[in-house]
Formats: sequence, C-alpha cells, structure tokens
Amino acid sequence: MKQTLSKLIQHEQLSKEDAFQVLVDIASKEYDQASLAAFLTVFMMRKISLDELRGFREALQELCIRVDIAEYNAMDVCGTGGDGKNTFNISTLAAFVIASAGIPVAKHGNYGVSSVSGSSNVLEYLGIEFKKETDFHKKCLDNAGICILHAPLFHPAMKAVGPVRKSLGLKTFFNMLGPLVNPSFPKIQMVGVFNLELQRMYAYLFQQEEKKYSIVHDLEGYDEISLTGKTKIFQQEKELLLDHESFGVSSKIEVSAIFGGDTVKEAARLFTQIISGKGTDAQNNVVAANAALGISTATEKSFEDSFQLAMENLVNGKALATFNQLKSLQ
Repeated sequence: MKQTLSKLIQHEQLSKEDAFQVLVDIASKEYDQASLAAFLTVFMMRKISLDELRGFREALQELCIRVDIAEYNAMDVCGTGGDGKNTFNISTLAAFVIASAGIPVAKHGNYGVSSVSGSSNVLEYLGIEFKKETDFHKKCLDNAGICILHAPLFHPAMKAVGPVRKSLGLKTFFNMLGPLVNPSFPKIQMVGVFNLELQRMYAYLFQQEEKKYSIVHDLEGYDEISLTGKTKIFQQEKELLLDHESFGVSSKIEVSAIFGGDTVKEAARLFTQIISGKGTDAQNNVVAANAALGISTATEKSFEDSFQLAMENLVNGKALATFNQLKSLQ
C-alpha cells in the first residue's frame, strides 16, 4: 500500500491492473485501518479515472458472491448516494412500486455513509433481514417480486472498508461502485449518480454491455429524480432531459418537501407513511416519477403511462402489499 499511496500522492493514476490488485488486497485484509483511510482519502481529493473505476469494479465483480437469479431477469434500482441531499428513501420506495407493477427487482443496497439513512438502514429498521443464500432470494422473487441484496454480504472488500467508511462519514469511491457491482449481474438497471462526470463514465461502461439502462443525474445535484428541476438521463444510444412535465406533474416541487428526517427512525416513519399511500402529493409524485422511469426502462411504456401505473400502485396499496409480502418471508 505504501508504494500505491506514494504514486497517488505524486498525482499519478493507477492502471486498471493496479486498481484491480489493490481491491483484491483490501478484500484479503492486507492493509491496516490507517492505510485504508489514507487510500480512501486520496480519492476524495481528486477525480477517479475511468481505468481506476474499471479496475475497482472488475475486482469487486470477480470477488463477489454471485446470486444466480438470471431466469427472473430482475432489474436493479440503486443510487450511488453521496449527493449530500438527505432525501427520504426515494429509490427504495420506487423499487417496491416497480415490483408491485410485475417487474422483478433485485435491489442492491447498503447502509448510509454520508447520509442519515441508506436503503439498508431503513429496511433493517422495518424488519427486513439480509441474507446471501440464492434460494432465499428466489423465494422472495417468486412470492414478492423483489429481493434485497445487501452489499457487504456479497462483497468482501466492501465489508473490509465498512468501519473506515463509517468513521470518515464521507462519500468515497465505494459510493461510485455500488450500482456497478450488483452480485446478480442484472441486464436491466436504473441507477442514480451524484455528478455528470460519473454519469458519463457509467454510460461508457454500460455501452459495452448488453443491457437496458437509465443512468440518472438530477441537475439540482441529486442521484435520483427530485422534480425540483431538470434531470439528465442516459439510456442506450440516447440522452434525455426530463422535468415534472415529462410525467404529467403540474409543477415542480420544493426541496423541503423531500427531506428525509434526521434519524433512521424518522426515515422509517416517512417510508411507512408513503408506502402506505399516506404521503404528501410531493412525496408521492417524486416516488412515482422514479418508479415510472424504472417501469419505462424495463417495458418501454411512455413516461406518463408508467407514472400513472406507479401512482396507482402507490396509493391503492399494491406497493405496501409487496413490501409486507417480502417482510413475511423473513
């Protein structure tokens, strides 16, 4: 690690091969906590290169415990986090709405690091247990149409750096990697990223693969559609710029309307309120908009038709039934 840190401090970039090997060594617990903290800190102070991102990703993919659920063609709905916006768990709610529309979902997620409550925090608080057995995830997909893939169970390197990431409390390049390394290797993905540069890197990587995808960056700084302004979307062979009118919503919403609370308990309360069909118009609209993009990505329905389906399932109890069914399988 000392040689790698010396190279990075001299403003040199790692080759894809070197980046790959560093992640392998991290997973093998070759480094102490101080070295890991220094390594993560370097990438908070400078941009990550495409070769570094590819090397880190390929190492995590090679080392991961795979979940073989290919027959379900389940999609992932996942964001990088790290946008510093502290919204309620929009993407997680959207995942249940998408699943309630009959689209299988294999949601990759983790505990929040730079936010109060990541998807794993709120789901764990609400009684969802995280397991790594493939048979269990098949059971979840058969009965609820959704399974939850908690990243540290499948990625040794993520588990190894967990304490350091929590101690730092800041976004690291592991935030950038999360949506790229779902252990079920999905062919359909809706992913959110925290800046335009990373969005372009994701688009480059996804273009090399056979998959349907929507890569989301809200120009107000969110890693999901916020409806507070315009959102840039990269899909196969095209780019889109969406706003509230794209979904038939009459006006954009205020930032304060999507605040996620100051504690995991508050985040869980908001999650329960919204999935029970008791959210505010703004909360419902932003969840339905994100779910609509996911539905459209998987089915090629129009955004407005997808939005109407998502809103119906959110307010009429179908999304709640999907969540309760998953919870009953624990």
